[in-house]
Amino acid sequence: MAFDLAEAQLQLTEQALACRLPSDYREAMKQANGGEAETAEDEWELYPIKDTTDKKRLSRSCHHILHETAVCQRYGNFPTDALAIAHNGFGDQMVLLKAHGQYQDTVYLWRHETGELQQLAERFSEIDRL
Repeated sequence: MAFDLAEAQLQLTEQALACRLPSDYREAMKQANGGEAETAEDEWELYPIKDTTDKKRLSRSCHHILHETAVCQRYGNFPTDALAIAHNGFGDQMVLLKAHGQYQDTVYLWRHETGELQQLAERFSEIDRL
């Protein structure tokens, strides 16, 4: 079960990224931080944004977007400007890409075996949350 997320917690992650996240992704995470989603390609487990409000929220957000992106960066073909926001359980990631100092609205599928990027949606709000 996903918790809501306070604006202050979201801003801490944006400070760590030195970049603002897309507005519809931000609003979705404020309503339900993490959870599940579905696209035509796959079912996804959304990474939460780190929430240090209390011990329970911290434990539920330990596999947050900053941590999981750092793990993905160990792969040789993970884009340097990508932020991992979900996984499909098979190694592929749902990512946002940074351009011109900010994360863009378009959501991509990153295939871990080939490094290929494929557009999933023009905006996060087009992704079906379960």
